[in-house]
Amino acid sequence: MGIRRGGFWLLAILVLGGCATAPPSRDAWSVSDAGRAATDPRRQAVLHEADAQIGTPYRYGGADPRGFDCSGLVQFVYRSVGLAVPRTAAAQRRHAQPVAVDHLQAGDLVFFRIVDGKGDHVGIYAGDGWFIHAPSGGKAVSRASLANPYWRSQLAGAGTYL
Repeated sequence: MGIRRGGFWLLAILVLGGCATAPPSRDAWSVSDAGRAATDPRRQAVLHEADAQIGTPYRYGGADPRGFDCSGLVQFVYRSVGLAVPRTAAAQRRHAQPVAVDHLQAGDLVFFRIVDGKGDHVGIYAGDGWFIHAPSGGKAVSRASLANPYWRSQLAGAGTYL
């Protein structure tokens, strides 16, 4: 009987231990890699507002929910949480506090230098290697991965206003 009871406890420990290591939810992208976003309400507000704009069409020069270009999205999202940022991606990068890419937190900005002559591009880091951006004409605000070879090769730096 002692062996059965010991077997029961071993099984109970294994089952309960499995619960403690459940996979992350589908919304895990919205939290920074170290979970730091959850402790900063401004970062959570930036992510919430950026996420709310997913699906909004791209519009050159756009800076409102009728349509966004990349820097207009950043300016709109940051303004919605009470933070002023410059209008263009180049100015946003120039005035942001630099952040090492390996120290990004959700809500920080990621900057790209598009080498095919399109200039600068900016997105809002969402955590876990993802960012939210207004990609280009004919597309809508969406998430993209920094692990994507294209974005990785164009990455020029990161910065923060938070």
